[in-house]
Amino acid sequence: MFKTPLLAAVLAALIPQAAMADGAHEGDGEASRWGLGLAVMPETKAYRDFDNKTEVWPIVTFENRWVRVFGPGLEVKLGRTGPLSYGLTVGYARDGYKAGDSPFLAGMDKRQASAWVGGRLGLQTDWASFSADWSGDASSHSKGQKLRLGVQRRFSLGDFAVTPRLTATWLDGKYVNYYYGVKADEVRADRAAYTPGSTINSELALRLDYRLTPQQLLFADLGVTSLGSAIKRSPLVDRSTLPEVRLGWLYRF
Repeated sequence: MFKTPLLAAVLAALIPQAAMADGAHEGDGEASRWGLGLAVMPETKAYRDFDNKTEVWPIVTFENRWVRVFGPGLEVKLGRTGPLSYGLTVGYARDGYKAGDSPFLAGMDKRQASAWVGGRLGLQTDWASFSADWSGDASSHSKGQKLRLGVQRRFSLGDFAVTPRLTATWLDGKYVNYYYGVKADEVRADRAAYTPGSTINSELALRLDYRLTPQQLLFADLGVTSLGSAIKRSPLVDRSTLPEVRLGWLYRF
């Protein structure tokens, strides 16, 4: 179902750089660019018997030399030194659950989604784009930290483009324990206490985009995330990988 415009803006761009498909440095000039569209995204989580949903989201994108809406969040650009760019980031992650999301989660305390604040470094080379993103839980629900390292390369084929990417995300022990741990008062016969440490998730993905017109873009983002060992061992989890599918349309003004 459709969400509020505020959430649409915060979660803008289920298109991790699909809005930047014209080039790695689009938006660095004086002109501003923005777009509107729709995206379809199944919500799949690692929890046992999780009630998966497919949702339709309105998309709002925006970029100029000072700021960039990216998925999902906002980057304030601090500058560029040659091929190196850096900025401050604010984002929102739909992590967590409530007990009603799965029969197996009955009796568990709700785990809240959080806002995240951090910084980003980007490196553009002739053959690939590299990024490093660090963020901390600004909502203080998990009090956790994340560090995400990524590399991708875009191949243009006329109106088509293909962008494979590889990322690794380190999640600290506070984050993993909050979302995948089991406290003493949450234990039951089929759910043992669990206090995990830090872990690393890895993702392999492919983004496809097709330019219908100079303003209109269709995109598909397909991938799979391999969950870190501390998450896979959680009694709340019954899978080792998560599929990722995002499909959408964008009109850029």
